[in-house]
Amino acid sequence: MEKKRHIKYNTEVTGAEAVILSLLDANVTEIFGYPGGAIMPIYDALYDYMDKLNHYLVRHEQGATHAAQGYSRVSGKPGVVFATSGPGATNLITGIADAQIDSTPLVCITGQVHSHLLGTDAFQETDVVGVSMPVTKWNIQVTKPEDIAPAITKAFYIATSGRPGPVLVDITKDAQFGKTTYDYKKCESIRSYFPCPKVNLEDVNAAAELINKAQRPYILCGHGVLLSSAEKQLLALAEKADIPVASTLLGLSAFPPSHPLYVGYLGMHGNYGPNLLTNECDVLIAIGMRFDDRVTGNVSKYAKQAKVVHFEIDPAEINKIIPADVAVLGDAKEALELLLPKVNSAKRKDWLQKFTDCSNVEFEKVIRDAIDPDSEKLRMAEVIDKFHKISGGNAIIVTDVGQHQMITSRYYKFNHPNHSVTSGGLGTMGFGLPAAVGAKVAKPNEQVVAVLGDGGFQMTIQELGTIMQSNIAVKILVLNNNFLGMVRQWQQLFFDRRYSFTEMKNPDFITIAKGYNIKGKKVTERENLQDALQEMYNSKEAFLLEVVVENEENVFPMITTGASVSEIILE
Repeated sequence: MEKKRHIKYNTEVTGAEAVILSLLDANVTEIFGYPGGAIMPIYDALYDYMDKLNHYLVRHEQGATHAAQGYSRVSGKPGVVFATSGPGATNLITGIADAQIDSTPLVCITGQVHSHLLGTDAFQETDVVGVSMPVTKWNIQVTKPEDIAPAITKAFYIATSGRPGPVLVDITKDAQFGKTTYDYKKCESIRSYFPCPKVNLEDVNAAAELINKAQRPYILCGHGVLLSSAEKQLLALAEKADIPVASTLLGLSAFPPSHPLYVGYLGMHGNYGPNLLTNECDVLIAIGMRFDDRVTGNVSKYAKQAKVVHFEIDPAEINKIIPADVAVLGDAKEALELLLPKVNSAKRKDWLQKFTDCSNVEFEKVIRDAIDPDSEKLRMAEVIDKFHKISGGNAIIVTDVGQHQMITSRYYKFNHPNHSVTSGGLGTMGFGLPAAVGAKVAKPNEQVVAVLGDGGFQMTIQELGTIMQSNIAVKILVLNNNFLGMVRQWQQLFFDRRYSFTEMKNPDFITIAKGYNIKGKKVTERENLQDALQEMYNSKEAFLLEVVVENEENVFPMITTGASVSEIILE
């Protein structure tokens, strides 16, 4: 089949071809999508550019958005999604909402019915602009072919600038069929849109003054550190001023886990010391994080003794939940580079010892038995601990949502930035498998492992078909407790073990994998675990390993709803 070359500017093309050319000019190489009637002209135009653009046919449009998220999170590039109108477009919404709250840049392109049919309840017509408005950073409907290229270049600029997020471009079918003179001008600014505030030096000086006066400063590291590539600056700050660093869920992998200043993971099921000692620090330094309720617990009892310094690119997050004594608006990397020369060197042996003491308590009361249990059945923590040792902490780990997610975040130590991919703010079950597909597409030469629960796996299990068709060597580790484990834990602790519709009768996952030509193995005994994990990890092809774990294993420590971080429980 003869392939067309990239058409030069000022050539007449269809609107559909203008979409493809605009993607090429935006340096896109990968697309995740699912065709349908209203986007068929775009797919027809794509046919002539398959030597330049790789398209991955997902099995459900939600899978396309999650795959694009996984791709974006490990590559640093915006993920691109195609879907048709009506149900195709509405199936994107969950993934778009997930990307919005987790600051992941996506460019979603949807087909729409002919413009003269808009508002008539035509076949497969949905007001996707109205539906998606609350969960996108920006969206637009295009009804003329000449407006397609400008809309797409604007979409890429908005999605990737400042605090990243998802955008959606909805294109009517007549705009796709219509003719236009193709021209692409890269969008680099928009009137009244200022995505990255200029760092104010007075605020930096005020932050440095508070840090230099502190006896017990404490850094909370969020996703913004990774988004701004500020890992080296964060490390330099922590080392210079001898400040302990804890990570949010999405901030995992931004700070070296083996570093003596790294004290662990924050949140409802995070580490004991990082949560408890939030209420003992005198200066709390929040970098690229939004004080999510899973981090703060009861806000009225959160860090009341501390001065708060908040480094943040999005003005809407300042003082939204926790008031800041000093707010430094702007890109985290730029702000930290300005801060570093102004911060004094220090040593804080006694303060750091408090974290060590808490870590020792947590090891004795929680971790020791979790990773080396004397129970008959396998436990999730020991599986992840063993897998961490096999991989050396070097794999890209994509988790779904639930107990396995919390266990993985606690027991897997990520050696490299952007190697932890999970659904944070929205907590989307079904995220893990398709997101792992996208991560592997982005990093084909790295080990990508999806760690899933039996519940979330079945929400997007059809994406095994995407893995099969595109020959994507994703490793899949299913921790099967035959329950919706996180809900069951709450039912056990707070609802008198009334397990209302959380027990699951699961299918034969290995047989299902075999149906998709994916190798698989099931482990039920401890003596077989090590070899099975090694076999999965060493496989050159996609591999599914199901590990049957204890039904009623709980995740501790835990901060219960309404409790403060000081009230974290260990058992």
